[in-house]
Amino acid sequence: MKVSIITATYNSAGSIRDSLDSVLSQDYKDIECIIIDGESKDDTLFIIETYQKKYSNITVVSEADKGIYDALNKGVQLATGDVIGFVHSDDLLADNQVVSQLANQFEKGNMDGVYGDLQYVDKNNIGKVIRYWKSCDFKSRLLKKGWMPAHPTLFLRKKVYNKHGRFDLSYKIAADYDFMIRILKDDSLKFTYLPKMITKMRVGGASNRSVKNIIQKTKEDYRIIKYHTIGGFSTLINKNLSKIQQFLFK
Repeated sequence: MKVSIITATYNSAGSIRDSLDSVLSQDYKDIECIIIDGESKDDTLFIIETYQKKYSNITVVSEADKGIYDALNKGVQLATGDVIGFVHSDDLLADNQVVSQLANQFEKGNMDGVYGDLQYVDKNNIGKVIRYWKSCDFKSRLLKKGWMPAHPTLFLRKKVYNKHGRFDLSYKIAADYDFMIRILKDDSLKFTYLPKMITKMRVGGASNRSVKNIIQKTKEDYRIIKYHTIGGFSTLINKNLSKIQQFLFK
């Protein structure tokens, strides 16, 4: 089973090495590494080129885009793997057995999607945990309570993207939430939780970078909740309140 891992980059020279090292050091060897760059102006592309000289499984596209979700859509379009996952340029896989353990879950249960746990770590010290997003087994009733898996940990068969399309670019911050609701509402798909740390994410993402972004994300989340008829204002409140325990459980 081939696994495609997509990384969107833009001026990511300070973190791209950690991201690539975590992917390329996996003990699972059938990995396709796809990098979609938004025409970085720093040394990002130079760094990536040094990796291309050592590894033949890296594909790079550098061109203007409409933001991270547009970049991810391009990556999905290019992916030739049976399974697709994302490792953003500020993120890294938690250890070198992550992909092999995910692949095992896909194969033994004929799963359409597998997800796990996420750590938010300090931007300058990835050993310092800020938040711990511990997930749980999937139940459709949890969607109304504002539950969702951590998107960076979610790996999906490519056929799921073929069926449900790509990220909706009308959402600037919450397109991942919209996409996950779309697929999680599909009763024909099978998802499983792997109780393991999958991804370490540096704090400072687009959704919480400023008060303006927090407000925009809240509006987008509510629009998604109403559009997909999975609840109402209480769903939005529960979704945000669930983050509090992530700061307590480390």
